[in-house]
Amino acid sequence: VQLQASGGGSVQAGGSLRVSCAASGSTFSFHVMGWFRQAPGKEREFVAAVRWRGTPTYYADSVKGRFTISRENAENTVYLQMNSLKPEDTAVYYCAATSSPYYTSTYLPRMMDYWGKGTQVTVSS
Repeated sequence: VQLQASGGGSVQAGGSLRVSCAASGSTFSFHVMGWFRQAPGKEREFVAAVRWRGTPTYYADSVKGRFTISRENAENTVYLQMNSLKPEDTAVYYCAATSSPYYTSTYLPRMMDYWGKGTQVTVSS
């Protein structure tokens, strides 16, 4: 299994960015894909997740109403559209997946089985 994250970059506060995560390999075993982020000096935290079939979706309270996670079935790709970005959204964003059929509204990093390399998102004020 490989998860390849792309996108990200630098934007001013209030702007938008989209990050993508392309999955390859034994994706048939996936139940959930998600995004996490880690800011300097902080622990990795949950951002959003989506069941492999594309619905439902789950969000951290800090991003609800601003971020949207979605899955493109034909491409085995999960997107995270980030709008109304704030400086506190600055972090390295990681995509992850799990083969566990356990579903919850909030995922912890230890619940995920596969990880992609991170992509930097920087929001300036």
